[in-house]
Amino acid sequence: MPLAFQSLSHGEIAFGFFNIESDMILLNQYFLFAQDFCRDISKLASAWPDEGMETEWDVYVLRKRDIGNLMGAIHGIDYSGFIGETYRLFPFPKGQEAFKQNPEGYKTREIIENIVEKYTTGLSSISVKVNAKPSGITIAIGEYHFTTYWFHELLRYIWMGGFPRWKSGIHPQYVIDMEEAVKKSSSPLFGLKFSLTNQH
Repeated sequence: MPLAFQSLSHGEIAFGFFNIESDMILLNQYFLFAQDFCRDISKLASAWPDEGMETEWDVYVLRKRDIGNLMGAIHGIDYSGFIGETYRLFPFPKGQEAFKQNPEGYKTREIIENIVEKYTTGLSSISVKVNAKPSGITIAIGEYHFTTYWFHELLRYIWMGGFPRWKSGIHPQYVIDMEEAVKKSSSPLFGLKFSLTNQH
């Protein structure tokens, strides 16, 4: 489930998976697939932003009223909005032991795309900018700005499979590829001591 992460620009914001049968993640009102997120992170890892760099990510941007009620959908009492419609198809598991993020959630992508496109006008491009300054490095994902510490925490969340963790401890290949790219990176955005597999 999404957790609260600290941003420089907006204070606490929500980030993470919202349904165990989909690999779509949310960053407040931005929605994108974890497979794409990991691919884009791998590209950042191969760059060297000495003086900063800027790229674009494609995301779905939902209005607050179109997102839905996550807790209501989990409890089967409110299926409004995009999240509610997703839970109609993929309800919360009855047994707590089944509450694990499916590493094959990417297979439902076409279904989820068809749902989310009912609530948006399609994909939007947002700016992703790395700022390298003497005072430190920050990254802006759309309107949300993060220190490297909190940016790394977003990546660790995906690596672990979010709050419920990956089912059977199996990481999707795209997550493994991201971890490899980060491990090999010489970019100051990640730092020599940063590792997705090591906790603070």
